Amino acid sequence: MTAPNVSCLCLDLDHDSRVFREVLILANCDINVTVQEIKKMQTPKNWLISHFPALASRDYVLFLIGQFLSVIGTWMQATALPYLAYRISGRPLDLGLIGFANTLPTLLFALPAGVLVERWDKRKTVILFQAMMSIQGFGLAYLTFTDQIQIWHMVTLAFFYGSAVAVEVTARQSMLIELAGRESLPSAIALQTTVFNLGRVLGPLGAAWLIASTGSEGSVFLANGVSFVFVIIGLFFARTSFKVKHEAHKQQNMSSEFKEGLLYIRQDAAVLSAVLMSALLGFFGIPLLQQIPALARDVLKTAFDTEALIAARTSSLYMAQGVGAVIAAFMMAYLSSTNKNKILLWGQIAFIFPVIILGMTLNTPVALVLLALIGWGTVAQLISMNIMIQMRVPNELRGRVFSIYFWALQGVAPFGSIMIGWMAQTWSVQTAIITGGVVCLLGIAFVRLLFLRTGQSSA
Repeated sequence: MTAPNVSCLCLDLDHDSRVFREVLILANCDINVTVQEIKKMQTPKNWLISHFPALASRDYVLFLIGQFLSVIGTWMQATALPYLAYRISGRPLDLGLIGFANTLPTLLFALPAGVLVERWDKRKTVILFQAMMSIQGFGLAYLTFTDQIQIWHMVTLAFFYGSAVAVEVTARQSMLIELAGRESLPSAIALQTTVFNLGRVLGPLGAAWLIASTGSEGSVFLANGVSFVFVIIGLFFARTSFKVKHEAHKQQNMSSEFKEGLLYIRQDAAVLSAVLMSALLGFFGIPLLQQIPALARDVLKTAFDTEALIAARTSSLYMAQGVGAVIAAFMMAYLSSTNKNKILLWGQIAFIFPVIILGMTLNTPVALVLLALIGWGTVAQLISMNIMIQMRVPNELRGRVFSIYFWALQGVAPFGSIMIGWMAQTWSVQTAIITGGVVCLLGIAFVRLLFLRTGQSSA
């Protein structure tokens, strides 16, 4: 086989040095290649795959499309439910109570779920629990349309939904490597977070539009119930091509298997430090964002407020947070090889200091900018910790270790929700936000100094 004429090929190509190097490599390898074949290397599809490797998997793409449509519905409901609750009762504590009910199941069920998920088919588990989650949306829609909805209904259905999420999230995160492969796992995690946070931007917009068009939050809940169908359909057609069959080993009881995962975390200081920092974020940080409806109605109020203006302000605050989150998720997907420890540190800075300042401002535009920074910092932290954990953990321990991390992040959140809600109602929303930000600052600084002094943690 004759090597191609490199000088002729270069006349037909652009002067991109990268393409020129590829032609030289092909020539040296004595591969007969046409100009058209060289140009195909630079198609948008190949560019996307080279920068976002998980998109090379057809099965992952099917899941991702369905997940994107589903999370739009999830964020629509996440906007409408606290707005409806606060409109009905006007009590910040009720927002904390709903958050408590939504995250309490993680405290109760996430740890056993980590053991059980490793015994089950993860794709089928996600399908089953996505179907269960849709029931909550349809239930809220029915109660709202029939004017029967009360706070206790919201709390009960939030607990039901949270119970499904406690199992589904662990199964879904553990399933990503089976859809995309180990080498593409950082890209798969970041892309999934990107679509999740795109939903965070589009969801509040969709919720505000539906409430304004129909005059009822029930339309939002109905749309969310329907949205779960898309991810279920995507997973019906997807296959777990990279699934690894574990070597046969003697069956242990759940307690022994859980202790095995816990022992691994204790021995891996980087994972342990990530788990501790996620617990601080889950208890004092994320519950602060449940007070956005109170912030919009009571702190950022104006003399000309109407229900429509308050709803629009609430939606815009959620959307600003979502914009920052999308930017962070896209950056993490594009820069998947960047040092995650540095990004984690910048994420913590971008979260903590804007939170403290948010508690001091009465200006809506300033609050929007601060929430965008908070959204960026939140997602930068979560993706960094998720990738650090999943890339270090062996396949046979992934479900158990991730469930412990998820438990630390969300399992403590019920108590954080109640505490922040109580502080907001007893003192003020602003005092609660400032206090939460200061505690996050002191706690994360302590964890970092602790592991730095022992010389054990890369985080």
